[in-house]
Amino acid sequence: MPKYAANTTMLFQEHDFLDRFDAAGKAGFQFIEYMFPYPYDAHELRAKLDQNNQTQALFNLPAGDWAGGDRGIAVQPSRQDEFREGVGKAVDYAAVLYKDVQGPKLVNVLVGKAEGDEAITRRTVIGNLQYAADKFADAGLTLIIEPLNPYDVPGFYLYGTQNTLNLIEEVGRENVQLQYDFYHMQRVEGRLTQTVRENLDKIAHIQLADVPGRHQPGTGEINYPFLLAELDRLNYKGYVGLEYIPEGHTEDTLGWLKELKTS
Repeated sequence: MPKYAANTTMLFQEHDFLDRFDAAGKAGFQFIEYMFPYPYDAHELRAKLDQNNQTQALFNLPAGDWAGGDRGIAVQPSRQDEFREGVGKAVDYAAVLYKDVQGPKLVNVLVGKAEGDEAITRRTVIGNLQYAADKFADAGLTLIIEPLNPYDVPGFYLYGTQNTLNLIEEVGRENVQLQYDFYHMQRVEGRLTQTVRENLDKIAHIQLADVPGRHQPGTGEINYPFLLAELDRLNYKGYVGLEYIPEGHTEDTLGWLKELKTS
């Protein structure tokens, strides 16, 4: 069975952020992911993980002014220095959060909303991702790139699996892989099962939510019992992050996972 990670940016929002580690632990989660650790001291976050016998699964590179509408800055030529400062910050946090962790040490990048000339934008994003990948390689980290969907994030530079794989090929670094989010890719292109089958070796991390609404599995159109069983059949070894908006208290939305574990 895949390793299910609680995304504490999205889940357990009825608790303060640092208390979400405890809530996730009580709900049975051994693996934790979230978007941005940077408002908190890395050692404080690590202490919460250790108190609950949890392992860090994933966090994101700094993504600019999120509240102001940024969804990453890797594509923006005017913010290259800011992006590269963020790479250094992510490496510093990873040294604490992933210390002594066995297995993948993943940092996700949202590339951002495109602006200006396409050729300049392409050179910028490739150069920035190469820079990040090289710094991450020195630190034993894997950079993963996440495509989104145009309905939730209009103007985002990267939509769809193949566009992302093309970008990864152009970046040309061995420690760069795909983050595959079932929710976003169902909205963009469908073909979830076939895409995973064809690209399993390129996928380092998976996230889930149902469509529409981005709520827990079982609330929408995606056949999660089949899809998650397929990950088992394919012997997928990575994490599956629960990045959904709970309908009600998080603990009340986990029935699908309990059924899966007992089936």
